[in-house]
Amino acid sequence: MSDKSTRFVLWLDEVRKEDVPLVGGKNANLGEMLAAGIPVPPGYAVTAYAFKYFLDKTGLAEKIYSMLRQLDVNNTKALEDTTAAIREMIMNQPMPPEVESEIKKFHRELAKRLNMPVEAVRVAVRSSATAEDMPEASFAGQQDTYLNVYGEDEVVYRVKRCWASLFTARATFYRVAQGIPHERTLMSVTVQKMVNSRAAGVMFTLHPVTGDEKVAVIESSWGLGESVVGGKVTPDEWVVDKESMNIVEEKINKKIFMITFDPEKGKNVHLRWDEKLGKWVSEEGETTAPLAKIAHPDKPSLSKEEVLKLAELAKVIQKHYGKHMDIEWAVDSDLPFPHNVFIVQARPETVWSLKKAKEEKRVEVKGKTVKMAEAKILIRGLPASPGVGAGTAKVIFDPKSKEAMEFKEGEVLVTKMTDPDWVPLMKKAAAIVTDEGGMTSHAAIVSRELGIPCIVGTGNATQVVPSGIDVTVDGGRGVIYEGIVEELVKPKAEAAPQAVGVAAVGISPEQLLPLYPVTATKIYMNLGEPDAIEKYKDLPFDGIGLMRIEFIITDWVQYHPLYLIEIGKPEEFVNKLAEGIAKVAQVIYPRPIVVRFSDFKTNEYKGLKGGEKYEPEERNPMIGWRGVSRYIHPKYEPAFRLEVRAIKKVREEFGLTNVWVMFPFVRTTWELERAIAIMEEEGLKRSKDFKVWAMAEVPSIALLADKFAEYVDGFSIGSNDLTQLVLGADRDSNILAEMGYFDERDPAVLEAIRMIIEKAHSKGATVSICGQAPSVYPEIVEFLVEAGIDSMSVNPDAVISTRRLVASIERKILLKRLENVMNKLKQFEY
Repeated sequence: MSDKSTRFVLWLDEVRKEDVPLVGGKNANLGEMLAAGIPVPPGYAVTAYAFKYFLDKTGLAEKIYSMLRQLDVNNTKALEDTTAAIREMIMNQPMPPEVESEIKKFHRELAKRLNMPVEAVRVAVRSSATAEDMPEASFAGQQDTYLNVYGEDEVVYRVKRCWASLFTARATFYRVAQGIPHERTLMSVTVQKMVNSRAAGVMFTLHPVTGDEKVAVIESSWGLGESVVGGKVTPDEWVVDKESMNIVEEKINKKIFMITFDPEKGKNVHLRWDEKLGKWVSEEGETTAPLAKIAHPDKPSLSKEEVLKLAELAKVIQKHYGKHMDIEWAVDSDLPFPHNVFIVQARPETVWSLKKAKEEKRVEVKGKTVKMAEAKILIRGLPASPGVGAGTAKVIFDPKSKEAMEFKEGEVLVTKMTDPDWVPLMKKAAAIVTDEGGMTSHAAIVSRELGIPCIVGTGNATQVVPSGIDVTVDGGRGVIYEGIVEELVKPKAEAAPQAVGVAAVGISPEQLLPLYPVTATKIYMNLGEPDAIEKYKDLPFDGIGLMRIEFIITDWVQYHPLYLIEIGKPEEFVNKLAEGIAKVAQVIYPRPIVVRFSDFKTNEYKGLKGGEKYEPEERNPMIGWRGVSRYIHPKYEPAFRLEVRAIKKVREEFGLTNVWVMFPFVRTTWELERAIAIMEEEGLKRSKDFKVWAMAEVPSIALLADKFAEYVDGFSIGSNDLTQLVLGADRDSNILAEMGYFDERDPAVLEAIRMIIEKAHSKGATVSICGQAPSVYPEIVEFLVEAGIDSMSVNPDAVISTRRLVASIERKILLKRLENVMNKLKQFEY
């Protein structure tokens, strides 16, 4: 047997993590799990060496790389035409016989291992791009995946399609933007048995709700796991004690939706239980899918033996990775127990671990505990940030008062409403309660970002909750109890849990991304507090889609920029702002960070030291002198120039070229044009590695997005302000929120969003969203994906769930289009 590095094909159990340059991160991770005795669907990897061999032997390498060296990727037409020509060259060039025969040999051997006729073996063919000096995650969603592939000839064809997808316009542009040489980016391909899922779902090596580390929790439903991961069903649930291996809890729920393979149609079908007919039906009516004959919505989707087998695997996986894990699994209809149970993905259980680490730091409360049955409910409000916080309540009306100065770490902050001046106190609080505000108020947004339980819109908490008493705040339910509620507040653990970072197992945050569902829609994260990046850096996000600099100005600078200019210390503003931005940009490099220029309102600017002198009184600051209108005003323009200089310092002096900028609250094209001119005067100009975005939160952008697109590279929809201005509903009004007026799902708001996406795309501009909507409403995520949005930026606590949901929706869309695509592929030979 030849050296591994010169093999065309390798079995998955032959590869390990050190083989990433040969087979990519996806294949390497599968090999690692197999080595640990974890059953993953069998398959093989067509190596990156096979791809390089193909390019060199056919002479395509020299032609392709010559074409790419001459290509200006900023010329959209040239980029599309050149990459299409390259893909066509690859598809038209026969695969070397020695490579093709090796793939077919392995495919026939796979059929033997499965004890199935080769023509009956159904596989997934997935791209696994690799670069010598870049983690695979950088290419997430840019290359092809093909499901339900039959026959060795079709596998060879799909392997070539995967090779060709390395040269899509998007992937090619990305490599140039990131400075990755095309020659050092190769393509491996995964060929893996499609699990014919009778049942599938997720499991956790701890309880995802309570954090109990002694149990494994298994969620299951009929068919493919997409219905569970995507939240389309209420799954069956089993809780297993990992020490005794006894099932301690079982919930069998009514599962009225499933996705399963239909052999007659040759594709996955979406089925729904028709209660009147008493059977499963598809969108097309009757179904012949085999699973529809044996699955019943009220019956358990797993046997007891399968539940215990999964729990056993959960223990093995936890031990192998040395931390709690979030695992996707499937039970194959084609195989007998126990050989039918497969693990399809395993990743660190980051979200709970992050929350638990924070809770253990905070939930050290003193005072007498009470049973929930005896606890008095003091008041209710809107659940704005999940989690439980307990401590001594302190009613404070002024962030600069004596009471504020005496506020201690771990106390509960009760106030009327917060603004940026309150952030230092908020960061110390065990929980936050406000009289006013809705789900998009300052208190709500900041609390979610900081991971602090919060309830808003109580009406009169400052009058009902006495200062000095012990309270428990349930941010997920919107309830404030008197006393320390024993069932809600867990005692401090004897030992801290294992670090949630993945460095301990030699995986970088970028390499962690492939362990999560790959999405074509980029998943960005919102951030404001620079120090918070250390807590969230291991989450699977593609970049920071919104970095608010108001936190840095309030906490790090503290002074009004015009005041610093007046006293001759403008560099203090520039340096501290640059320092805060750089702290985040350096941690996530080379992933992009979109820094939004300041968007304080006049009343908020007035709260900065020295601000009284420079800020006018406004009746309604929310729609007053804010955003770009400030930057172009002669009075404030010098302060805006300081912000631009800070960005320039980060990019040029610190070398952090992953920093982009965004203009907030843009109203007109002429003001945007003038603001960009000021920025260019300071030496910052749009380029292939410096993107300029505009917030799309004023209806004028929805109406004229194609006109605004002439000045910027992209837009980020601010759904909070857009909803406010489209519906004329004050986002801070708890009365309107309770009545249902402030709702991002309103048809008028969705139509405005659709207009922005369509008009922006007509001019080649990208569209993201950074408002609250996708973090809260799954149906809006589905709407956005179907509308073709390029990225979503969500709160840290929603990164993983949104990535999973987007992956599920994208798969659903692809399945719907699969038949049409296949027909087109047959008509047009590459």
